[in-house]
Amino acid sequence: MLKQRIITALALLVCFLPALFWHDPNPFCGLMLLLISAGAWEWARLNGYRQAVAVSVALGCSGLCLISWALGWLNQQLPLLWLLAGVAWVLGGGWLLRGGIGAWSTLDRRLRLGMGIAVLWLAWLAAAQARMIGANFLLSVLCLVWVADISAYFSGRRLGGRFTTGKLAPSISPGKTWEGVWGGLAGVLIVALLWRWSDSHWALSVPSLYTHLSQRGLAILIVGVVFLAAMSVVGDLLESLVKRSAGVKDSSGLLPGHGGVLDRLDALLPAMPLAMMLFAY
Repeated sequence: MLKQRIITALALLVCFLPALFWHDPNPFCGLMLLLISAGAWEWARLNGYRQAVAVSVALGCSGLCLISWALGWLNQQLPLLWLLAGVAWVLGGGWLLRGGIGAWSTLDRRLRLGMGIAVLWLAWLAAAQARMIGANFLLSVLCLVWVADISAYFSGRRLGGRFTTGKLAPSISPGKTWEGVWGGLAGVLIVALLWRWSDSHWALSVPSLYTHLSQRGLAILIVGVVFLAAMSVVGDLLESLVKRSAGVKDSSGLLPGHGGVLDRLDALLPAMPLAMMLFAY
């Protein structure tokens, strides 16, 4: 398993890093389009649709992304769209986590399918727009999610249960602890402050998300970073809820040793649109 994880991770990095830092944003947008299409296929399968329908859903989701690309939305400011996406994530995510598997199961399967397509499309559009702004801006958002996840994992393992007795969401993801959440938030705050200093010290032509937020003051930076990190946890928990409802451990086996594409993108699905919302406003 470990060997598979390492090989898959290296293969992903070989594709991801050149696309991320290439002078032309289009290769990254294309790579993300492939990942989002694979995620759409997984989403359909998780909601009980057969292979033919799942493939059609993947093609439909990729077509929606391509239409947005052709219309030039990657270079347009879409503040209202990002505001609506933010409200939907906060209210909808809170309602689903509060209701748990029971609330998810009561939703019509076609509605769940449509929600997934919308979420994946918005995540692709947000990531593509972020790359259009600049690699430093996009990387700052990606690293926020990665650091939140890694910090939460290690702090949860070392400190889990020492300060709180209850789990974060025992019926959805029994392994997650509140200590992990606090550790993840602390990690992203440290990264944000260091990244903001780096932007200023190296006088980068494209500032990071942290520099944009700090232009409104340190308090806005802290609140914005904590908000994004918390919503990345919501994305992670919601994907766990869907998998638990479907009775599976991984969203698929597309990434040997890592599970599926959604298993790797779950925290980014809310974080990317919400980052663009903060940037727009």
